Amino acid sequence: MVASTSLEQARTAFAERRWADAVDAFERAADTPDALPGDDLDRFSTAVDLVGHVDRAIELCTLAHEAHLAAGRPDLAVRSATWISLESITSGNPAQGMGWLARARRLVERLDEPGSVAGFVLIPEGLGALYAGEAERALELFRRAGEIAERTGDPDVAAFALLGGGQATIMAGDTANGVRMLDEVMVAVTAGEVGPVPSGIAYCAVIGYCHLTFELQRAVEWTRALDRWCRGQPSLVAFSGQCQAHRAELFRLHGAWSDAMVAAELAEQRLLAGDFGAAFGAHYQQAEVLRLRGEFAEAEARYLRAAESGWEPQPGLALLRLDEGRADLAQALIRRSAESADPATRCHLLPALVRIEVAAGDLGAARRAADDLAAMERSNASVMLRAIAAFADGEVLLAGGDPAGAFGRLRVAREAWSEAGAPYEVGRCRVLMARARRVLGEDEAAELEEELAEAAFAELGAVPALAALARERGAGGRGAGPLTGREAEVLRLVARGITNREIAAELHLSEKTVARHLSNIFAKLGVVSRAAATAWAFEHRLV
Repeated sequence: MVASTSLEQARTAFAERRWADAVDAFERAADTPDALPGDDLDRFSTAVDLVGHVDRAIELCTLAHEAHLAAGRPDLAVRSATWISLESITSGNPAQGMGWLARARRLVERLDEPGSVAGFVLIPEGLGALYAGEAERALELFRRAGEIAERTGDPDVAAFALLGGGQATIMAGDTANGVRMLDEVMVAVTAGEVGPVPSGIAYCAVIGYCHLTFELQRAVEWTRALDRWCRGQPSLVAFSGQCQAHRAELFRLHGAWSDAMVAAELAEQRLLAGDFGAAFGAHYQQAEVLRLRGEFAEAEARYLRAAESGWEPQPGLALLRLDEGRADLAQALIRRSAESADPATRCHLLPALVRIEVAAGDLGAARRAADDLAAMERSNASVMLRAIAAFADGEVLLAGGDPAGAFGRLRVAREAWSEAGAPYEVGRCRVLMARARRVLGEDEAAELEEELAEAAFAELGAVPALAALARERGAGGRGAGPLTGREAEVLRLVARGITNREIAAELHLSEKTVARHLSNIFAKLGVVSRAAATAWAFEHRLV
């Protein structure tokens, strides 16, 4: 039996996006849910999904599917089956999801005029290809879905097709065109042309890809829009965890580390079963702040929690190993991740790859990664990418013995990071600029750069960066000349007369890395033996 008053209240609440009220009214409207018409079961399922009960939403969508079949509406039954497929796949039940997708396809084949659902059933298949790294196949599936959506006038299927196409385009290496496609998706979403669940999916996916491709301004803009969208639906639970995770990443970049931790903790509190993106973001962003603060054990625990989502917690975990003085392990981790990553994810790893390769002494690998960033910058004029590419270039130039060239690139990076409002990154630029200036004989200017960096790190609570800077200032003041801080450490130990194996043990490096550092030292100092390098160290008061 269905109570008409409660049903009208439920429909009104749904139309006004009062999801909790809609759920309550639908519960009152019928003695049992299967007494509701198929269209109302679709609404009921959506409202339940948006207040955070995915399993219950799938149950209701299953009832809607059966109601549509009983009412002779197989086209609507296909839509329900496809939604169940998508929900199942994204909540960690791929076998169930593929079973429902097979049912949806079979029903489409029986339709004389399948309409837009013929495009909708291509979306889960396209996502499967995308997640499997088959960008070209995904592009073709999303293209076909988009053509059907355009012909039939279905805004939800059109949005999914364009969103998936943009993601696949970026993964195929065409970032500029992929980002333009994502912008077009968001035009439809912000104009209110797309349903609530597709809108939430689009917001979170687009923001994630903005971060992945260093589109900082777009990430800020769409995160603010997502925040407004979530706040406009007070009972919304779905997507709010991802919103807080995205906010945490922006807070961290802009130096508001305490706010970042609060947002990440809120994201963790609002996690839904199967919301792997929000789970990863919540734990990963907490780990990043903890690493930057020097709370390494806590950071490692959070990185491992992030890994439970199915994504590798990189580059953060590799950078943690570097901060711990384990350059070889950091190098192995970041190389493995970069080699197995799709083009878009590899781009995201490149800045850390440059830093780690420099620290490990492989300047050839560092240069190749820096050149890849430079190529990206030529096709993407974002402030953040300009900062990242210039910093990487300066980092490699400085390590390779070109302090003048390095200083110019680092100054570009500092200005871009200042424009982006990233105080920690500005501080990192100043540290390397100071190192370059010391080599160039500009000690007074170097001291000023170091003081500014120290003040920024102290305000942020960046304990490891402060400690590294203290070591840097000590090495610089004692005549490290063209050597990096790590190279100066190695040379001091060489001057003590100990072997590469003993140096490796003391600095937690491999003998191979020590040998690489020693080779770089010989090249920079223009010497060919340990004895000559030792003499240089004593002459320049390094020991």
